[in-house]
Amino acid sequence: MERQRRVIPLQMTHDELFQGELAQRIPYHRIYGKQYCLPSIMGYTAAQFEELQAASEQVDQLYWKSLRFAQQYLSDDFMNKQLGIHPSLIQAARIATPSHGVSRQDWIVTEHGMKCIENNTDTPTGIPETAFLGNAIINRYTTHRSASENMDDALMKALEKLIVHYQSQGLTGTIACTCYDWHTEDKGNTEYVLNIIRKLGYSVILVPLDQLTIVAGDGLYGGGERIDILYRLYPLEYLIQDTEADTGLPVGEALIELALIGRLALINPPQSIITQSKGFLALIWALYERNDQSSDVLGHPLFDEAELETIRKYLLPTYFENTVFVQQQIPYVAKSYWGREGKGTSLYAGDGTLETEEWGVQEDGEEEAEETKLYYSSQPKIYQQRFTMEEVEVHTESGPFHGSLLTGAYVIGGSFAGLLPRVGAKITGDMAYYCPAAIVD
Repeated sequence: MERQRRVIPLQMTHDELFQGELAQRIPYHRIYGKQYCLPSIMGYTAAQFEELQAASEQVDQLYWKSLRFAQQYLSDDFMNKQLGIHPSLIQAARIATPSHGVSRQDWIVTEHGMKCIENNTDTPTGIPETAFLGNAIINRYTTHRSASENMDDALMKALEKLIVHYQSQGLTGTIACTCYDWHTEDKGNTEYVLNIIRKLGYSVILVPLDQLTIVAGDGLYGGGERIDILYRLYPLEYLIQDTEADTGLPVGEALIELALIGRLALINPPQSIITQSKGFLALIWALYERNDQSSDVLGHPLFDEAELETIRKYLLPTYFENTVFVQQQIPYVAKSYWGREGKGTSLYAGDGTLETEEWGVQEDGEEEAEETKLYYSSQPKIYQQRFTMEEVEVHTESGPFHGSLLTGAYVIGGSFAGLLPRVGAKITGDMAYYCPAAIVD
């Protein structure tokens, strides 16, 4: 696609577009004091869209097959040391649940091909932008087709499947959704999921994280009710470290224990921590390179020929150390296991020179504090071959912005659901811009 056709500006200003319902439902259309959502469309050809649909579902199946292998055959020591999973999460993470709930892969899409560079399976956001805002803008102000028109249906089917699964295990009580209610973006995402659950016909309540109470060995309580199913927009790697300030109770461990003994169900479920770890990217590549050896465990190769071709075509060489890239002078990316919004990610040239790194911003728009840098830099890392992102120009209130395009592809319940395009720096961080995704031919 010609670069000038990739971004299609709408003939209106930010404030003209984001008013009324659009501004009310996406109150974070401005974030950190600047634009987040732009009055422009990101265009994908029909061929690109169709390939993304098929490829993202194929990659999702690879993740599921590799997840089930990890749950059944990898040792606790490997889970902890190679995947970075907290020991107190491992037992719960081994519980095989039929769906994550919501997951979003990140893709680099160019005229020279496309690659999936990671997968967000624990607490992906961007849901209201993709499921509501993109569809609303494209349908109201353009003649193009939205790339996310089926996202609500996919959300409903996946959440219904999980709820029915949990209810079959006796968890038929209150469904609650939680996040930090002071975080505008997280609250918007959480309320969107809550409304999807409500559309399914279930009674569901919103309870801020700080208003949840855990009675160890008994249950989780909030809003005056005992909670059986909890949608939580709060990462498991944070949760497991949490303790109660007054009593010292390890609340994260106590909550996971409730899941283990069948007193609480989580959406996304604990197994999502395995695939959320960026160490899982290196695991998949290791399983690919040693596919024949998996016969020793399974009696047959883990991946069939079609799956091997999917890995070759859409994934990138990824390792637990950087030796291969350094020896062959191949540019690579170093990623912290639990990096989010690009935090803890560094780009290296073929000669091993550090080119740039990302640490994010705080709520006030200032650079992140040293403690945040320490948190991400102290984590183990994986090393992934670099794939050049497409450069695009978007129009902002501050003038033209030349950035790199990252395309999020939601796969929900095994089905492709929509696209989340973001334009930012060479490492996509907090300050990236969002444009709705449209099919333009």
